[in-house]
Amino acid sequence: MLKPKNKEINTDIVLIDIINFSKLKSAQQLEIVSFITQSYRRMIEKMLHDSNMPLSRLILGYISTGDGFYCLLNPRLKGFGTILGLSFNHFSDQIAKKYPYFEGVKIAVHTGIVHEFKDILGNTNFIGDGLNDCARYLEVKHFTISTVMISDSAYEYLKKFLHHHQDYNKLLVQREFKHSNVHTFHDKHGNEKKGCLVWLRKSGIINPPDINFNSLI
Repeated sequence: MLKPKNKEINTDIVLIDIINFSKLKSAQQLEIVSFITQSYRRMIEKMLHDSNMPLSRLILGYISTGDGFYCLLNPRLKGFGTILGLSFNHFSDQIAKKYPYFEGVKIAVHTGIVHEFKDILGNTNFIGDGLNDCARYLEVKHFTISTVMISDSAYEYLKKFLHHHQDYNKLLVQREFKHSNVHTFHDKHGNEKKGCLVWLRKSGIINPPDINFNSLI
């Protein structure tokens, strides 16, 4: 029996979850998933074009959840996950104007460990505690629309990112970046989690930085 290679990766994980997806009719589910997928793909393509960056330098992988998806960032962009989540959130507000039955999305960001493996079709896929932990942050009762829930680890890497990229720090100040007090809660397994809600009073799409990919943040 072949022993899988243990490729451990510590990176930002952004989870998109469509609110009340299971309550929609099947035709509506297909319509909204298709439209969101196409819209976010076009958004990513524009961000990459504007930053003159290939996809592999921004996104490590996507994992569909049925009613949303995980987006795993290139680990060299740890800290940018929160900003990407805020960009996703801005775009979901535009989508809500087109489909009246669309109630929006919940977005969580966590920095954690994932493991890469090849699935049955030979495609690259990911598992790991980082994905599970990220999902737990969607359980917060104080979650509100137009905010992004980020874990304490994601917040720490956001601060490191902004320290290294002062232009992004200034941009978030201009966009009136805000965050809540720390929320402490216990997930469905009884584990204590800490995180905060973040939002932009002046929302919009923020492109990734042009960084030196030969060095880590």
